[in-house]
Amino acid sequence: MLQEFKEFAMKGNVVDLAVGVIIGAAFGKIIESLVGDIFMPIIGSIVGGLDFSNYFLGLSSAVNATSLAEAKKQGAVLAYGNFLTIAINFAIIAFILFLIIKAVNRLKKKEEAKPAAVAETPQDVKLLGEIRDLLAGRQAQV
Repeated sequence: MLQEFKEFAMKGNVVDLAVGVIIGAAFGKIIESLVGDIFMPIIGSIVGGLDFSNYFLGLSSAVNATSLAEAKKQGAVLAYGNFLTIAINFAIIAFILFLIIKAVNRLKKKEEAKPAAVAETPQDVKLLGEIRDLLAGRQAQV
């Protein structure tokens, strides 16, 4: 059983999957930082310096805080600002991935469109072709 597990774990697909997950996690952190540290402040300044993450609705009368963290300590809250932030993050991430995939596909098309190097026909082959054509013309006259 241990041998079977070792064979399973060492298959190429499992190792490739592990590498993909690790790279995906690192890429996710980069995108999260890009969205949270660059795009969201710009969006917040465009809409008047609003911070979406502090938008919430207290679900009990005991909640009277002005920040989400404090409100959660006081009771149940509906944190729709977090949902808005995550939805915007998703849209930005999806758009960035779309642009990346589009660029990769464009590069693939350029590589496929490159014609194979056409070698020039050697002089002796050209002469033989002309001789063949001349002989074919003579036979047609006879």
